[in-house]
Amino acid sequence: MNTPVSGTPRLLLRLEALAVLLASVTGYSALGESWVLFGVALLLPDVAMVAYAAGPRVGAAVYNAFHSYLAPAMLATCAYFASSAMLWALSLIWVAHIGMDRALGLGLKFSSAFRETHLGTVGRAAPTA
Repeated sequence: MNTPVSGTPRLLLRLEALAVLLASVTGYSALGESWVLFGVALLLPDVAMVAYAAGPRVGAAVYNAFHSYLAPAMLATCAYFASSAMLWALSLIWVAHIGMDRALGLGLKFSSAFRETHLGTVGRAAPTA
């Protein structure tokens, strides 16, 4: 059985995510890139939800790959070595997306169901008949 985090640790994880969101937005602002780009690209990681069409195991794996800080950290590393402001901007937008999701309680998915995350169950339970 999957056991999400709860209590004070859950609150701390959500507050940390809010701090990451604010820091990434501040960093993005310092770059001076377009806020239209920020708005358009902010929700791009959610395209990974399409992978749920292949089932919950594949969907969770792809969704989690796009909602872990590992991929934007690798992109930021590429941005550093390439001296690319655009790659920096995209990595910060990606980090902002993840921070936003986690601050809202949308965590990494368990393979059992889309609604089950490491931060708890998303949404309300379906009404019983």
